[in-house]
Amino acid sequence: MRFVRSVCSVILILVATGLFCPSRAHCQAKAWIVTDATTGFVLDSSNPAKKLPVGSLTKIATAMVVLDWADAEHRDLNEMAVVPNSAAGLNAVQGVGFTPGDQVTLRDLLYAAMMQSDNQAAETLAIHVGTALGGGNPGEKFVAQMNALARRLGMTHTRFLNPHGLDGLERSDPYSTAEDLSKLTTYAMDSSAFRFYVSQKERKIAIQTALGEQNQYLLRNTNELLGVNAIDGVKTGTTRKAGQCVIVSAARPPESRQQGEQHIITPRRLNVVVLGAADRFGFAVSLLQRGWQRYDEWAAAGRPAKGWKPSR
Repeated sequence: MRFVRSVCSVILILVATGLFCPSRAHCQAKAWIVTDATTGFVLDSSNPAKKLPVGSLTKIATAMVVLDWADAEHRDLNEMAVVPNSAAGLNAVQGVGFTPGDQVTLRDLLYAAMMQSDNQAAETLAIHVGTALGGGNPGEKFVAQMNALARRLGMTHTRFLNPHGLDGLERSDPYSTAEDLSKLTTYAMDSSAFRFYVSQKERKIAIQTALGEQNQYLLRNTNELLGVNAIDGVKTGTTRKAGQCVIVSAARPPESRQQGEQHIITPRRLNVVVLGAADRFGFAVSLLQRGWQRYDEWAAAGRPAKGWKPSR
């Protein structure tokens, strides 16, 4: 009896420290979700509503605020933005290495932020657009727009504090959930411009330095899964607190069927959100494969809005 109690105590300690999981799948990440992008139907999930730091996945919201603003104000994405002094301390290993005073087009900053997850690019976009919005601190103004977008999309468990997703910079940390990020991903991937930015493996951008020199830089996408199993986006994210995060999206050819006199075309796209993973890329691929199996079962059942359970 004493031995049983000892074993149970050891298991409880291992569970508490994350070194033991009753289910191997649940050990792969802190939270995840697989959804049908057309309806938002959840095909698979674990801890989908758990609030977690999400690192550079934040930049999806940053990009969409910029793109929505440009559309609404009829602004040209070829307009130049100046890298602000506030970007000086935000460089990272995978960053471009912008210097305050450099001038870059909004379009190239979007490429840098989304493809190579450049924090300085995200900060520059935020200050430029926030200044154009007017009234108060430009950075705070921009982040307010990010949170307004989250509210509009029903992301009820999300709080953005900055445009790049770094944690430890404010008194509290930004957070979101797998469920909320799935909603954001669906919204973003409906934009043809956004889809193009995140689908590029490489891209050259132009930088006019503070010294007046014209430089080029070759961006390389941090999303290693582009092109694998039809994956055409979306974004990686990594910080000390967030761990390994990734969102991927993949589409199949639309389903075409005749229903009476109607010819119905149904888009087929899955979004996969993985937060705090041990191996984000490997786990995302396995979730996508299982997601398509469950999608086929769900579609065969008539795509019920609720009450459906996978057979395995």
